[in-house]
Amino acid sequence: MEKADQESKLDSSDDSTGHSKTRYLKDIEYQPKYLVTFTVGYDQKDMIKEAISKFTKNWTVVFFHYDGRINEWDEFEWAQEAIHISALKQTKWWFAKRFLHPDVVAPFEYIFIWDEDLGVEHFDAEEYIRLVKKHGLEISQPALEDNQALTWEITKRSGDSEVHKNVQERPRWCQDPHLPPCAGFVEIMAPVFSIAAWRCVWHIIQNDLVHGWG
Repeated sequence: MEKADQESKLDSSDDSTGHSKTRYLKDIEYQPKYLVTFTVGYDQKDMIKEAISKFTKNWTVVFFHYDGRINEWDEFEWAQEAIHISALKQTKWWFAKRFLHPDVVAPFEYIFIWDEDLGVEHFDAEEYIRLVKKHGLEISQPALEDNQALTWEITKRSGDSEVHKNVQERPRWCQDPHLPPCAGFVEIMAPVFSIAAWRCVWHIIQNDLVHGWG
């Protein structure tokens, strides 16, 4: 029996040399509940390696490659189990609009759409999901360490609460304390969407969006 008959085809794409590359994945025995995507270049492999270590088998992993260097990730066993999509010089939201249609990702409860250069030393993915469900958060992000002067106050970790939705920002940083970025604000570097929220957000992302703020 041919290999393609024994296994389910995962993806087919051209690698950086122009040769077509097809990968295969054995039939899935466990259905992950969540999806995490990273828009990556191979030069950030060390940070991605650390980030991947924070996610359990409850997550399906997708890599959006903007540099075409797919083959080089084969050195990592965890990368061989991920889904790889490549388009040269494209951006996170360009990939998300084209490959994360709400109907395609509907089986997942939450979707993490993350950058490649996040520090995750104190991040616990399972605990984060627990808090998101506990507080009914539809769009959220992990809080940042309070060690960068240019970070918005609302994105910083608060030691006295599990979540926060509004803050007292620095003088003249907000025109209205009830509007972003003082309230209801999530930066686009590490957003997490419920599947219901993503169905709404996906439709308002413009097709040619290449960068954004929050």
